[in-house]
Amino acid sequence: MKVYLDIVKKILDQGVTRETRTGTNAITVSGAIFEHDLINGYPLLTTKKMPFRLIASELEFFIKGLTDKKWLQDRNNHIWDEWANPKKAPYGHDEAAKKKMAAERDLGPIYGFQWRHFNAPYKNYDSDYTGQGIDQLKKIIETLKTNPTDRRMIVSAWNPEQMDQMALPPCHYQFQVVAIKDKLNLLWSQRSVDVMLGLPFNIASYGLLLHLLAKETGFNEGRLVGFLGDVHIYENHANGAKEQLTRDPDKYPLPKIETKNFKSIFDWQFEDTELIDYQGYPSIKFEIAV
Repeated sequence: MKVYLDIVKKILDQGVTRETRTGTNAITVSGAIFEHDLINGYPLLTTKKMPFRLIASELEFFIKGLTDKKWLQDRNNHIWDEWANPKKAPYGHDEAAKKKMAAERDLGPIYGFQWRHFNAPYKNYDSDYTGQGIDQLKKIIETLKTNPTDRRMIVSAWNPEQMDQMALPPCHYQFQVVAIKDKLNLLWSQRSVDVMLGLPFNIASYGLLLHLLAKETGFNEGRLVGFLGDVHIYENHANGAKEQLTRDPDKYPLPKIETKNFKSIFDWQFEDTELIDYQGYPSIKFEIAV
């Protein structure tokens, strides 16, 4: 997708280097927009190979409202390994803090918890939250089925009251769905954007969510739009970013996804969705900044 590479190029050309919480400097610009129409294919980068299985299993984790990172680890997904509920394992850069964070299963009331149980009193990863809080995801689906021209179909993960219990304050903090005629469109907002490592995951994850919401509600898949705030490339990612800019985004066509035997988004499992005809350049290794 050329639009993604245009964001990378803008940061390298115009960005200002700043210190960050992680201890790794970042080349930063303020504000960018990502846009893609799913009629042109599923938005999984072809200028580097992406692990669709990790993206899909994390989305299932969010949709289910789970907060136990062992659920992900049991599915060989380790993208949340380094983080933990700060009430149980306080954030820190020293080895003792990192070890304690890695050992703690509880992530606190992060993304999916807010999607499914917004502001319910949080206890532990294995507590039963049935009927507690606001099920924002269920609410927008019901609205799409009964009043699709409604302009208030928003799901928010940003909850200041529970921020001190979250393993990480939400980077992509809300999404909105807009139905126009037979097309369902999804727009997400993101406060902090790790362009080389995180953004390709976010694009593909919200593209998959749009696919599932469209199947749930009978709409066709429309546009995916990301409103991006603090948009940055970590300094230790710059060489990989330059390498990616040398790759032709049109060399490989975008893949497709297909979900068979779909009953409900709430019953969906990540193995139900198949990635079809995915080709791309070799992956590029980027170290995560914790």
